[in-house]
Amino acid sequence: MIKRLNNKDSEVSKQIRTVFQASYAVEAKLLNAIDFPPLKRSLESYIKSDNDFYGFVDKEELAGVIEINHNKKVTHIQSLVVHPIFFRKGIARKLMEFVLTFYTSKTFMVETGVENEPASLLYKKMNFREVKQWDTPFGIRKIRFEREGDNLMKTK
Repeated sequence: MIKRLNNKDSEVSKQIRTVFQASYAVEAKLLNAIDFPPLKRSLESYIKSDNDFYGFVDKEELAGVIEINHNKKVTHIQSLVVHPIFFRKGIARKLMEFVLTFYTSKTFMVETGVENEPASLLYKKMNFREVKQWDTPFGIRKIRFEREGDNLMKTK
């Protein structure tokens, strides 16, 4: 089940941060990142964030989280994380499908590390196209994907 998460509640933000930390630890290894900024994100930054957070709950446990920054022109998927014990269960895809159906905007955008093949494959399957690659100051090569916001869930 997907539900809106009240990140202003410190207990909810602690749960969100736990999922982020577990998922990003795996991604850091995948990207061979020594210094991975998402792992340094403070609890306070979740609480103070004006982004929308939605969680996938499996048997009352928060299994995945998607963080959205939205306006009429762009819906930016800031983060999409799944706790490693819930990998390979379609949770990331369900969260993406939810956002693509729920939000209306001209463009949907998401970024990941180039070496994060599972994420890139998911985005490509959901008709996102690569628009840019660049190197970060932290030594990570990133990739940006975009998709037109037709709100029609056409996926491969």
